Amino acid sequence: MNIYEQQASNRRMTAFLMAVFLAFFLVIGLGFDYFYLNFAPGGAQALAMTSDGYYAAGPAGAGSPVPFGTIIALLIGLGLTANSFFNGPRMVLRSTLARRAVSGVDKERQFINVVTEMATAAGLPAPAAYIIPDADLNAFATGTSPANSVIAVTEGLLATLNREELQGVVAHEMGHIRNFDIRLMTVSAALMGAIALLSDFAGRSMRYGGRSSSYGGSRSSSGSSRRGGGAAALLLFVVWIVLVVLAPLISRMLAMAISRQREFLADATGAELTRNPKALISALEKIRQAVMPTNAINNGVAHMCIADPRGSLIEEKLGFTADLLATHPPMQKRILALKAMAYQSEHPQPDFN
Repeated sequence: MNIYEQQASNRRMTAFLMAVFLAFFLVIGLGFDYFYLNFAPGGAQALAMTSDGYYAAGPAGAGSPVPFGTIIALLIGLGLTANSFFNGPRMVLRSTLARRAVSGVDKERQFINVVTEMATAAGLPAPAAYIIPDADLNAFATGTSPANSVIAVTEGLLATLNREELQGVVAHEMGHIRNFDIRLMTVSAALMGAIALLSDFAGRSMRYGGRSSSYGGSRSSSGSSRRGGGAAALLLFVVWIVLVVLAPLISRMLAMAISRQREFLADATGAELTRNPKALISALEKIRQAVMPTNAINNGVAHMCIADPRGSLIEEKLGFTADLLATHPPMQKRILALKAMAYQSEHPQPDFN
């Protein structure tokens, strides 16, 4: 894909991701209405859990005719989605305690200059340069568009890398900005937190509010109602509970899968901007050797970083488990891909035409 196709693909993926998260809000809200507020539209019979553990139909009109839980969940979802889009970058920077780079410090002035150079190479406005107070080697980009983008690096990375290596890392992050990965990753980071919050609320309601949904006279309901409607409702209840429990994990896995896909593209874009793949290779090898965790960066922002901030080596593993748990593709594969680019740039193929 060319740059415009990549940007269009990321816009579509952002819309899809927002739709998936809003679907989570909708399902969690509907389940809360049905099982705890006894939502029964049009005077239908609502199903509720009896004190002896069965589900039975209550009298017609006994349930709430308005899905308050769903409405509230959707409003919360829409509000948090809008907030993540407009305030996501600020929230991410605040969570890492990042501060603005200053030109009065040599290394930070060099960082600012490199950011400006790579922005010029990419044909973009220069992003704001931020410093993360952490001794580990890491970096990320955030924002919703190139016009309000930010590149943040840790103090450890700034102190360890030479200028060429720093240029490679900044070019990698500039690739995320140019390809609009930053919008996708920033929104997904904020929405993951929102899903976890709503899932926790639903779980607490399930533990402490279940008894309030029982009908006083439901014990007298017919046995067929218990066996028929009760069995169907119980199945739906189990599915809803599983979704409530797994929603944070599913949303995180979705964000990580997108992140893994975009890292290779950002590496290639970084090599293109610097015309020096070896610089990014050297930087990634140093980052790979620094396996200590980046404590200033929490798990919600992990998928936005150039390397896994948890300090684990799970991204070095291959297979199904790594695909589920790793925020990044294996560093070895990324380095090998860049080495192939470096070889091709040093030894161009002859033109036989």
